[in-house]
Amino acid sequence: MPFVPDGCPRCHPALWAAGVLATLALLPLYAAEEEGFVPIFDGKTLDGWDGNPAFWRVEDGAITGQTTADNPTQGNTFLIWRGGEVADFELKLEYRLHNHNSGIQYRSWEEPEKWGRWVVGGYQADIAENERYTGILYGERFRGILALRGDKTVIGSDHKPKVVGTVGDAVQLQTYINKDGWNQYHIIAKGFHFTHIINGHVMCEATDEDEEMRRASGLLALQLHQGPPMKVQFRNIRLKRLAGPDRAERGKRKIVFLAGPKSHGYGAHEHRAGCLLLAQRLNENVPQVRAEVYGPQWPDDPGVLEDAAAIVIFCNGGRRHLAMGHLEELERLAQRGVGLGCIHYAVEIPKGEPGDRLKSWIGGYFETFWSVNPHWRAEFKTLPDHPVCRGVQPFAIDDEWYYHMRFVDGMEGVTPVLTAIPPDSTRQRPDGPHSNNPVVRARRGEPEHVAWVYQRANGGRGFGFTGGHWHWNWGHDGFRTLVLNAIVWIARLDVPEGGVPSATPTLEELKQNQDFPAPPGYDFRRIREMLQRWGTCPVGQRTAGQP
Repeated sequence: MPFVPDGCPRCHPALWAAGVLATLALLPLYAAEEEGFVPIFDGKTLDGWDGNPAFWRVEDGAITGQTTADNPTQGNTFLIWRGGEVADFELKLEYRLHNHNSGIQYRSWEEPEKWGRWVVGGYQADIAENERYTGILYGERFRGILALRGDKTVIGSDHKPKVVGTVGDAVQLQTYINKDGWNQYHIIAKGFHFTHIINGHVMCEATDEDEEMRRASGLLALQLHQGPPMKVQFRNIRLKRLAGPDRAERGKRKIVFLAGPKSHGYGAHEHRAGCLLLAQRLNENVPQVRAEVYGPQWPDDPGVLEDAAAIVIFCNGGRRHLAMGHLEELERLAQRGVGLGCIHYAVEIPKGEPGDRLKSWIGGYFETFWSVNPHWRAEFKTLPDHPVCRGVQPFAIDDEWYYHMRFVDGMEGVTPVLTAIPPDSTRQRPDGPHSNNPVVRARRGEPEHVAWVYQRANGGRGFGFTGGHWHWNWGHDGFRTLVLNAIVWIARLDVPEGGVPSATPTLEELKQNQDFPAPPGYDFRRIREMLQRWGTCPVGQRTAGQP
């Protein structure tokens, strides 16, 4: 017979059974409450998270941040979730604080050139050792305290909060917080209304009506505070994205960038920095789209791609390609007509089913022992009459231009948009999976296609762009405009007659968000001169040497 605790009606099995049934009846409600929440921490590694390894690790199944007297942090430092920005959402996690202060950042942003790496500003759900701050809404580098515990506030156009009500007594709410053990934090951000809940008790609410400074989306991050030695732990981190006008933006085409992990070193294969730059230019200049960036892994939340009009992948290729393990998901999206574009190494995927799938989605791909990947200065002397080429004049630029792709049979549906004759030296390397082969060698003097667009039979669209090794090349207007045009085109929008307008990025912009620090003595003078040369040469005469 099941154990019946003292005080329960042992002599009345029917009543005891009724109690059990009542308890069981609550279980579906709890399950329903968790529906839609996706884990964003695997409990074992910091995959998908980015922070200073001197302070962050995984210990006993929990993300652990720690400073010591011998290893202090100079300024607040953060562990940033790289799964993409969040707009409307619910976040649930458990935390435990040993000394001092921490917090959970949301809708946050980075300014690495100004603040340094692993530093963010934005809304913060505060955690503190003292009895005043846990549960409050704080603006990190962002207007300061926005709602104290127990308060319901409205933040006005003067950037200051005004108390308009209460959610409870601050002292009483503090008693619900386990100072030395684990607590559950639940954050709800919907529109510009924010609610912080700890252990089932609402700690504060705020509505941000400060149109100048409020933020509709941004990064998630965990804080390690400067000051005395401290340790903070987080586990069971789950995210639920909420549909709403701030996320779906009705009438806009959603473009999802999938940026792969760090790769080649400073200034090269900058997947995340390149995607962020392109997404920013689209959001600034194409009112019909909303561009979002995710990475360095495939999005944990399957809903991220469900409402996408187009997906752009910029990542390492081969067996490390982000699409590996997700071919069926991409096939389903492609069958629905979702556009797909691949930049640089992302045009390479293993031969066989992966290659056949990618070829069917974008019209061609880099096939080992068939395609090659030399660095060379390509001269694009003519461009076809295609919407993707609008606003782009002939140009020449150095990059790792892959060529001799494996295209669909007869090039049916494929339109090459960048074609050049590679120098003979690119066909003289030893044979290998990427370097050379007899077929490539026999094509000496023949033109090769290095960028193309593809019209699928079902109306869906794709593109492949083999340049993008050098991050600095996004500073070339023709190079950048052609890719922006291609992204808009695969989202099945009209490309403007003059091409997608976008401001030429400055050197400081191009230095932002890179995965690696600049090595000592890096020759920025040469990069600056190259950017200036591109900006002063007439369009059509712009050339580039290797950065």
